[in-house]
Amino acid sequence: MAATTEGAIKARLELLGSGVPFFREGPRTGQAPPYGVIQRQDIRLNSIANGDFGDPDADLSVVEILTVDLIQPARTKVNTRLAKNAERYGLAEVLAAALHGCQLPEAPSKVTAVRVQDIDRFPVADNQLRESITVEVHREMRRTEVIPS
Repeated sequence: MAATTEGAIKARLELLGSGVPFFREGPRTGQAPPYGVIQRQDIRLNSIANGDFGDPDADLSVVEILTVDLIQPARTKVNTRLAKNAERYGLAEVLAAALHGCQLPEAPSKVTAVRVQDIDRFPVADNQLRESITVEVHREMRRTEVIPS
């Protein structure tokens, strides 16, 4: 079991066998692309799904917004005068499709829905391409702390 939702998404994406390592909050120093970074942006109560607020034991549901950033090299040098595309076209879409509708069994609390909201593509900078997948995870609010082993 993962200690966080980000860890559960990392486990899900690395099971795809794409050869892309994923990191929570940022890559290792000197990590060469391609790699992915998973970060939590927001958690809010799901006011539609939550039960009776007069009952302290009622199930509470939250919506967690996360981003999965895919960093890839844009081009590789063939020789002193020629470069070729290095981007793995469609990889961000494959990752998004693998997340949309999955259950995240490794998550530390029960997940009821995973929805991909969008995929943003940013201009090439320093020969790196960044695509950002926004993911909405509907899950139960934790009532206990998860302590990593």
